[in-house]
Amino acid sequence: MASNSEDQPTPFDLLLKGGHVIDPANGIDGLFDVGVKAGKIVGVAPDLAIGGAATIVDASGLIVTPGILDIHTHVYPFVATETAYVGGVDADAHLLASGVTTTVDAGTVGWKDFLNFKAHYIDRAQVRILAFLNIAAGGMVDAASEQDYRAMQPQVVAALAEAYPEVIVGIKTAHYWTRQPWDVEHPPWASVERAVEAGELCDRPVMVDFWPRPPERSYPDLILKKLRPGDIHTHVFAQQFPIIDPDGKVYDHLFQARDRGVIFDLGHGAGSFWFRNAVPALKGGFPPDSISTDLHMGNINGPVLSMLNTMSKYLSLGMPLQEVIMRSTAAPAREIGRPALGTLSVGAEADIALFRHLKGTFGFTDCGGARMMGTEKLACAMTLRAGEIVYDPTGLSMPDWEHAPASYWRVPDLQA
Repeated sequence: MASNSEDQPTPFDLLLKGGHVIDPANGIDGLFDVGVKAGKIVGVAPDLAIGGAATIVDASGLIVTPGILDIHTHVYPFVATETAYVGGVDADAHLLASGVTTTVDAGTVGWKDFLNFKAHYIDRAQVRILAFLNIAAGGMVDAASEQDYRAMQPQVVAALAEAYPEVIVGIKTAHYWTRQPWDVEHPPWASVERAVEAGELCDRPVMVDFWPRPPERSYPDLILKKLRPGDIHTHVFAQQFPIIDPDGKVYDHLFQARDRGVIFDLGHGAGSFWFRNAVPALKGGFPPDSISTDLHMGNINGPVLSMLNTMSKYLSLGMPLQEVIMRSTAAPAREIGRPALGTLSVGAEADIALFRHLKGTFGFTDCGGARMMGTEKLACAMTLRAGEIVYDPTGLSMPDWEHAPASYWRVPDLQA
């Protein structure tokens, strides 16, 4: 239960008391209080003085973490058509309930739609929305452009990224020429090579959604030759990739690519997370570098559901809670060049998530229609974005109604 005080001045606008704080970026893992003032974190210590804190939240028994980063979503909610992929979700409606305070739209738009996306969605959302700009001019809004190398203009894309550095964190390539024969208009590596060229021009990473077609376009060639250190292969545990060899071991090319700096992102999606790849990979010492959902309107009711559900799958796979949090906060923040995010450092914007760590019997599904039973999952208890409570379904920050302040009991003058 929350308590409120009218004492002024207050050392904190909000004080989270006695939670189990896990802040991998700062090596914090234990019982701490977190103080928030003017939208910033102003204290993290075992026993902060209550003083005249405006709102005190009893966080005992809860996990307190930096706001979660989901670096692969689709949050440009255009209407899907015959020439467009499934539409994006409303970021505020679907992400805050998972503790997600920052997301990266992964190539939904190219340069043609970026300014509309920024003006009508990015600039108006409570969730911090960043973007991987699609190398194709029409992005996924006009899927045909993802198949046309003439619509892939590295100079234009790089210039836009440099014009909006506060929003555009990288370049995306996806869905290019997965089935039809190669021809002069469709060389095997056109989309990847042009995305990397754009990334080099604007000094940003490339995120790759990839369909291998050996021998001309093989997966080992992608991660060992085409991608640069810091570039990101998303959908790493999809069915189409040679991840696990016939003996059940992780192929050497995965470790070689990681050693040279290639990053492997989960990117669950509607078809890109299979237990038959993810489970032996984790057991073989190859976890994803970052956990993400690829959330869009086509998978929000399954198998993805949410970032929270995706994180819980890794808990049930046996990944320690601290690692799940690290791969959902500090690691993705580093991957997108935003180390100030995903941390509870004093002075950082107060993006904070509070979770219940539930134990029991739970079922989880993958993209192949298979089930895995687990004994742990996370439930979001509260989300703060820039110090403002934006999700509090059980009223942790609220007084019991019998003890509500005078304003609660005031009857409106219906004649006014």
